[in-house]
Amino acid sequence: MSQRREDTARLEVERIGGIEAATVELRPGVTALVGRNATNRTSFLQSIMAACGSTAASVKGDAEDGRVVLELGGDTYERTLHGRGRSVTASGTALLDEPRTAELFAFLLEANPVRQAVARGDPLRDLIMEPIDTDAIEAEIARLQTERREIEAELDDIAGQEKRLPDLQAERERLAEEIAATERELAEKRERLAEAGGRLDEERARSSELDERLAELNARRRDLEEVRSDIDIEESAIAEVRAEIEDLEREREELADAPAETIEELDRQIEFVREQKRDAEASMNDLQRIIQFNEEMIDGADIDLLEDEVAEGSESVTDRLVEGGRVVCWTCGSEVSQAAVESTLDRLRRVREDELATANSLDERLADLEARRDRLDRQRQRAATIDRELESLREEIADSRDRIERFEERAAELAEEIAAIEQEVDQLQSRTQGELLETKEAVNELEFELADLREKREEVEAELERVEARVAERADLEAEREAIQEAIVEQRTRIERTEEEAVEQFNAQMDDLLDLLAYENIERVWLEPRDASEDTGRTFALHVVRTTATGTTYEDTVAHLSESEREVTAIVFALAGYLAHDVYEDVPFLLLDSLEAIDSERIATLVEYVSDYAEYVVVALLPEDAAALDDGYDRVTDI
Repeated sequence: MSQRREDTARLEVERIGGIEAATVELRPGVTALVGRNATNRTSFLQSIMAACGSTAASVKGDAEDGRVVLELGGDTYERTLHGRGRSVTASGTALLDEPRTAELFAFLLEANPVRQAVARGDPLRDLIMEPIDTDAIEAEIARLQTERREIEAELDDIAGQEKRLPDLQAERERLAEEIAATERELAEKRERLAEAGGRLDEERARSSELDERLAELNARRRDLEEVRSDIDIEESAIAEVRAEIEDLEREREELADAPAETIEELDRQIEFVREQKRDAEASMNDLQRIIQFNEEMIDGADIDLLEDEVAEGSESVTDRLVEGGRVVCWTCGSEVSQAAVESTLDRLRRVREDELATANSLDERLADLEARRDRLDRQRQRAATIDRELESLREEIADSRDRIERFEERAAELAEEIAAIEQEVDQLQSRTQGELLETKEAVNELEFELADLREKREEVEAELERVEARVAERADLEAEREAIQEAIVEQRTRIERTEEEAVEQFNAQMDDLLDLLAYENIERVWLEPRDASEDTGRTFALHVVRTTATGTTYEDTVAHLSESEREVTAIVFALAGYLAHDVYEDVPFLLLDSLEAIDSERIATLVEYVSDYAEYVVVALLPEDAAALDDGYDRVTDI
């Protein structure tokens, strides 16, 4: 529930509804707007809504625009409403960036969608779930699942790398033993070479050329080994890139085509539906203003007729009212029957209900089109990203193949050079006999072999360190995967939790209010969530349990509730959404209007009950209904 603040909210209103200019201060708690019809109470409530960001308000008929300024908690919010044509637009800074949730669950005027839905018996679940962006939740789940797959691929790679550890460790030990053996053999050869040092001078002339060729031979052999190593590296890189290409191609095949023409067509349809919706809402607002104006005029006409009858005194007032009064038409000046005016109003109300149904239908159509457009756009973007990655990877393979080709050409050249040098060495060895030269050649070969072994050992140790470091990352990756899985579960259960909280709040509050309001023969009104079936999605079923005079209980329908009972049920359902979506955290106002169907004592009980839910509860009441309220509540009688 809302935390009480000590700030006084100050509202300045100009040219909104029937208000020319007014300034009202609202203290925390309950404020009753007391007055008869056409005393600007609803206009003031709509001004609060406008300050919060809603456009469900009208500009005064003789003005081009209206203005509302809200001072709250040291901040000032100012908006200007423009009412040209069949729609209302607004500019300026509002309390809320997105007012739709407040319009559903905090601004409970007569036209409130929740109150209307309960009164008509419309499905209720979609209203409760409207503030939740299910498309965004599904997109977030898809993103988390992709991230989880990437981490699982890394964990699979780590598992494969870990299997290599025993082989790498064994290879390191083998190389260490081979190096030790080679070092021992080289030491022996060098010792023998030292013993033959006395004959070195006489053999030096013959061995000088051989030494040069042997050194060159060893250099070429090292070059060849490096080139072959480079070829192996490039081939391994190609294999890895090919595997990545296969994964991307599989993902690309799974993506359905999303032609730009289809998206453009959806954009055109969305804009068309939006225009239709704006037209329907504007028409509905115009009709509402006409209906409200005529209702207020009829109320005024009844009072005038009653005063005339008392003045004439020719016959009883009751007899004349039974016969049916006639009034002067406020549009053409002719005398018409009040019944004719009321009949016209009934037709206007039916037309407005048709416009409301049209607007609701267009809302559903618009949501479906936008969801389809967004899904196709995401598919197209992902497909384009994959295509770019595939092109880059294929270019990378082509570059690697070019490098391999150059390495192979270099390897062939080195092999030819080595063969030529080996042939020269053989020729020199055939001319240069003697133990010294043979020993020197053996020493050279062992030195080359030892250098090669040490280089291999360094490579194995470096790879071993890399693999061990990679394996050490597993714990962090597993923790990250677990966190992502929890986030996926959190997203998947978010909708379900919101449903459960809304149902729980409704049932608890309804039980409390039925006890407080003491409606006769109503045992219980409760909400039941129902799982999706083949024909319908997940729904809420509203149950009514009644008690007969003999104490027998039976289940009835919402359609059989009295208007008062339906109004209370609608307000409680709105409060359930108010709490389930934590509306009080952003909206300090709870607005109530059109409670005439509920008797005064029950209105007082209801107002006292809802006063705990918002910092500022503002309710429009007739004087006789306001008289039943707690004397401690603030009252505003002149707007």
